[in-house]
Amino acid sequence: MNVHLTNEQKIKVLNSVDVYHVMQQILLRENKIRRNQEHFWVVGLNGKNKIQFIELVALGAVNRVNVDPPDVFRMAIYKLASKVIFVHNRPSGSLEISEGDQNVTDRLYKVGKLINVEVADHLIITEDDYASFADEGIMDGIKNSGLFEIIGPERKELEQWKIDTEKKRAENQKAKDIATKMMAKGYDVDTIKELTGLSDDEVGRL
Repeated sequence: MNVHLTNEQKIKVLNSVDVYHVMQQILLRENKIRRNQEHFWVVGLNGKNKIQFIELVALGAVNRVNVDPPDVFRMAIYKLASKVIFVHNRPSGSLEISEGDQNVTDRLYKVGKLINVEVADHLIITEDDYASFADEGIMDGIKNSGLFEIIGPERKELEQWKIDTEKKRAENQKAKDIATKMMAKGYDVDTIKELTGLSDDEVGRL
């Protein structure tokens, strides 16, 4: 689920504090019940380190959330993001970076490496504090861990998934280009939607 961002939140990220301040605002927008569930967000950055998007890819229980690589990286490929930062909240208030947290991040880092999307950091956040894998030196260890290298059938599957996602992005962009030309020629919105397959929101953003 794409997270709505204000213009003030589409910042250039200089450090982990910048990411936390934005994510703290997003977490606190949730009601109390939702804040007691673990969320896993992906923050996408462009080549200038500016936030392109934030997507909620998984919503779990009080102490766990499960994520799959296609869900994690789909929007990054679609939006041509240069790098991503993972963020998940910890309703318990603990900021301890567990072995399980490191293993999940390691595997996702290796997938990102395969599809040319850099995983720059992973933040664990609460309502008033955070821990950063990069600041703790954990990302450096992950880069050189030698674990979870993607090989064989899984590598081919992920490479094909990236190609398929890129094709869908290109088709969607072509539809938007056509819709823009139709709007310039005075076509009504319903006709544009019917002929291009775009949604109300996609046409409205043109």
